[in-house]
Amino acid sequence: MFETEQFIADCRAAFAADRTHKAIHQILARAMSEPAAVLRGLGEPKRAEIGKLFHSDSLTILNVVWAPGMIAMPHNHRMWAVIGIYSGREDNVFWRRIPGEPNRIEAAGARAPCERDAVPLGSDIIHSVINPIDRLSSAIHIYGGDFFAAERSEWDSLTLDEHRFDGEQARRRFEGANARYEARLRAAAG
Repeated sequence: MFETEQFIADCRAAFAADRTHKAIHQILARAMSEPAAVLRGLGEPKRAEIGKLFHSDSLTILNVVWAPGMIAMPHNHRMWAVIGIYSGREDNVFWRRIPGEPNRIEAAGARAPCERDAVPLGSDIIHSVINPIDRLSSAIHIYGGDFFAAERSEWDSLTLDEHRFDGEQARRRFEGANARYEARLRAAAG
């Protein structure tokens, strides 16, 4: 059984003992071994969103739901992260800075974590995320810092030039993805 408050307490205790991602990764991997229990504990997602489960200056735990076809542009976190998928899939493209062009990036690899996977990301990782399936994908994202206060970067989807991450623009992307998803549901219903 997955109990949100106990999960948060376990993560906080692990983080207090070891400020790296290692102990948190173990806790998240254990939770992801029973994805149906996590889904029951957090509730069936209805729309794309970033839901706060816990937030402090040093640790952030989010429930992230991606709409079908949703894309998060290349971005960094400037802190370690551990992502655990409990429903669906997240395709990640990993990027690296181009030598001699410090504000531009190029693709460097990819990974497609699926239900039951818990994946650590280092503090210097740049990645983009795509939900490639035709239903909502859900994951717990845990960050070793204040996810909302960190100054982060995002890269333009066309030019791959770096600019400051814009939280308001990200919220609009979620709302646009929700509008497309809800329109698709209405069309399918009839």
